[in-house]
Amino acid sequence: MRTAEKSEAEECDAVGVDACDATGVDDTSQKPTGSKLPRRLSITVRSLVLGLVIVALAGGVAVLGWLYVSAQHKLDAQDRRLQDYARAENVALDYAVNAAQINAEDLGSWKTKLVAGTSPQLAEKLTKAGQEMEQILVPLQWNSTANPLTAKVRSDDGGVFVVDCFVSVLTKTVQSPEPLQSTATYSVTIDSNHDWQITDVGGIGSVVEPK
Repeated sequence: MRTAEKSEAEECDAVGVDACDATGVDDTSQKPTGSKLPRRLSITVRSLVLGLVIVALAGGVAVLGWLYVSAQHKLDAQDRRLQDYARAENVALDYAVNAAQINAEDLGSWKTKLVAGTSPQLAEKLTKAGQEMEQILVPLQWNSTANPLTAKVRSDDGGVFVVDCFVSVLTKTVQSPEPLQSTATYSVTIDSNHDWQITDVGGIGSVVEPK
């Protein structure tokens, strides 16, 4: 019996392993055929978990991106608002200084500055006001110089700014040869929607009232 088994083994060695498989000498047929199935299942679960992690990360990145864009928009809007306020205050303060500087011997220059940057409607009103004020300025030999103090936006209604301006004024007249120091207050309305035109001014008349 052992001689027969040995002969079969020797024959397998001679013809190769494949032949043994065919004759049934190799006992690999007894191994379970489904041994690879658990491995495939493990790989599938691992792929699913990895996919879920990637989706979660992508969602997190998307949320962070949205939050960043939203915050950036708010910062941009705040920056534009601050720039608009600064521009309105500069325009208003420059106008106030020019309006407060009056030389009775050169009222033409003052009248030109009085309407500079104003809307057509306001320019017409200020031209008439300048002509009326001339009746006071010339007899008093009015001479005043001005320096800016500060300006602050009081309100903002859709790009229409109301700015309060404060100007230091030094005035000489025939009644007061010694310079008089005072602070002039102006309320200047500016419409940024129409090329930053000045649409209203308050306080012009009070500047030239005899002290």
